[in-house]
Amino acid sequence: MQDRLLLIERRGLLRATAILSLGALAGCTTSKVLMPESGTGSDQTAASLGYVNKLRKGKGLTELVADHAASVAAMNQAARMAKAGKMQHLIGWNDSFYDRMKGQGVTLPAAENIAVGQDDAERAYDAWYRSPKHLENMLGNYRGLGVAVAQNAASGNRPFWAMVLSG
Repeated sequence: MQDRLLLIERRGLLRATAILSLGALAGCTTSKVLMPESGTGSDQTAASLGYVNKLRKGKGLTELVADHAASVAAMNQAARMAKAGKMQHLIGWNDSFYDRMKGQGVTLPAAENIAVGQDDAERAYDAWYRSPKHLENMLGNYRGLGVAVAQNAASGNRPFWAMVLSG
């Protein structure tokens, strides 16, 4: 009986160790900025913040501040879209918005607006403003903002835009 209990305890300990190890591995992330191959990208937060804050102020909402983690997340998303040549939030079969934001240190809750083809930050903002869901995101209960654009020769050098709003 004592041997059986010892075996059960060892199995439990091994299972717990395996779970903790997997959890530690899952928590290992990087927040390096991806750049599209043969492409260019830039942080457009400063160029966009005034447009978004003017909108929010007009609605009696608090202004957003530039958020470094949100800017990195926006650059990563813009670069991913430029590389894929697709305007999509999720790229790849195992992609997860929550995991991307959490892994890049973005304060949750978070939201993401994307666009393609606009020549500058004002036109990207205008496209989001005219879209009810994107407008809702810009008026949401967020504190931080990051905006980026990326282009890739393989996808015709079209500008891919991403905005990340952070809690």
